[in-house]
Amino acid sequence: MDILFVLIPLSVLMALVVLGGLWWAVYRGQFEDIEEEGRRIFEDDE
Repeated sequence: MDILFVLIPLSVLMALVVLGGLWWAVYRGQFEDIEEEGRRIFEDDE
């Protein structure tokens, strides 16, 4: 039972880190033009 006092705050902290990383990626524009990256793969750079 004592381990729950460690695991629950740890899981909440990890969830906040993941949400913070997602917010950072959206704020920095990582998801602005995701379809361009798909087209760029097929273009020949030569």
